[in-house]
Amino acid sequence: MKKIKVLIVDDSAVVRQVLTEKLNQSPDIEVIGAAVDPLFAMEKMKKEWPDVIVLDVEMPRMDGITFLKKLMSQRPTPVIICSTLTEKGAETTMQALAAGAVSIITKPKIGLKDFIKDDSEDIVQVVKVAAKANLKRIMSADNPVKVAPKLSADAILPAHSHAMAQTTDRIVAIGTSTGGTQALERVLTALPRVSPGIVIVQHMPESFTAAFAARLNQLCEIEVKEAVTGDRVMPGRALIAPGGKHMLLKRSGAQYHVDVVDGPLVSRHKPSVNVLFRSVAQSAGKNALGIIMTGMGDDGAQGLKEMLEAGATTLGQDEDSCVVYGMPKEAFKLGAVQREIALSQIPREIIGYGRM
Repeated sequence: MKKIKVLIVDDSAVVRQVLTEKLNQSPDIEVIGAAVDPLFAMEKMKKEWPDVIVLDVEMPRMDGITFLKKLMSQRPTPVIICSTLTEKGAETTMQALAAGAVSIITKPKIGLKDFIKDDSEDIVQVVKVAAKANLKRIMSADNPVKVAPKLSADAILPAHSHAMAQTTDRIVAIGTSTGGTQALERVLTALPRVSPGIVIVQHMPESFTAAFAARLNQLCEIEVKEAVTGDRVMPGRALIAPGGKHMLLKRSGAQYHVDVVDGPLVSRHKPSVNVLFRSVAQSAGKNALGIIMTGMGDDGAQGLKEMLEAGATTLGQDEDSCVVYGMPKEAFKLGAVQREIALSQIPREIIGYGRM
């Protein structure tokens, strides 16, 4: 089997060394080089082109964003951003994702070696997914790794069959992962100010969702914000679950609001789409539209099915428009998706649903 060729570009010698060791331990991956900055990387790439690039965003001589934009304009290649868990790192990473990066690996300022060793299995999986990413969608496992026990939404919210009676209020719930930052930008920027209230789970590390929401808020007609407990879900507003927390939809009288809670990983994620979708099924029932979009894994499939069984309308992003056709595929296989549609059609569906 052909190995995934990886190039690491990071000014930290520790990161280069440990990532190289860990990635080379996977039989599917070969690190073909490591460079201290993009200029050295470009010299190496003249000799052999990688399938995936792991790229730091803060480096001397040429920053990662400039290199990424140059790369995507000349020869698009899957790029995984390696970013520090800081406010500045989060803002820079949002720029990188907007420029075409596929995913994020976060690293602390201290304890780098132990951190990368502890998270090496996740890093291997991210590289494998990035190698299969549909870059055309961004631009317009044969060897499974060991993973932690996979919890269901029961760990956060018990299942029950009661849903709210139908009302004139409308809620849109969206779940997405790899490739979702670009996809969500395309959807939300196309919505008019008078749109139904939206709740979103985008798989993203803690501290990054605030920068992501702030960026979208500047680009969109609707308000976009990182959710906090008690935030109302209302027309013209989209609430994004904060990284490292679960978000649940609640109803109090005639109003919807969200609760942001801690808890274990669900479907190996926090926030989890399954948790959000289950809460929407229970609190909104027939008054909701559920949309599952691009991303790896199966988070959201079971929750979307629960929404459908509660009377909600459900949609899945189609394979051709997904960066990674994982989550929508699993939801479709489970019978949770009523219709699959292209990314370009999702804004129209949301607008139309709000007018019903």
